[in-house]
Amino acid sequence: MKEFIYPEMMVHVPLCTSKDPKKVLMISENASRFAKEMLKYKGVKTKAIEPCLDAISNLEDELFDVVICEMDSDIKLLAQIDRISKENAVLCITHPSLDEVDANKTMMKNLARYFKIIMPFSVGAGKTALLASKEYHPTADIILQRADMLDDNEYYNCDVHIASFAMGNYIRKEYLGIIKN
Repeated sequence: MKEFIYPEMMVHVPLCTSKDPKKVLMISENASRFAKEMLKYKGVKTKAIEPCLDAISNLEDELFDVVICEMDSDIKLLAQIDRISKENAVLCITHPSLDEVDANKTMMKNLARYFKIIMPFSVGAGKTALLASKEYHPTADIILQRADMLDDNEYYNCDVHIASFAMGNYIRKEYLGIIKN
């Protein structure tokens, strides 16, 4: 896999879905790989923390527009992410392979407690992440001008953004009623 695809997709898909992102939280052991992509957003403040529930629990009085999370999800994590997310926040989170249906259905049901839109999308090399949004739809509400004006991307563009949400019928059937779009 080209090393640039994953960070571009994990950063640009949620930031080009969020209407006016000002603050982004990155929960990752290797957030530095997202740093180059985040520099493309002038005026957006970022914070990186280790993927640890205590680190998230210690965030006080901060509300984020976008959360990029590379941490195993459970209901406690999602409750903490909800606590620090604005009312129109967008979450991009890693998850088990779509072939792990039971684990994903549980995760998506837990996400549905806090987010009204939950959709898997391709992040390259046959892997997917989940985009969860409290308000904005990732294909209907894409900020085209922002997506088109990003410089120096090797992979991401507005067409890739929309296409990354296309899933085969077997996935649609398996997750019918769970994926919320």
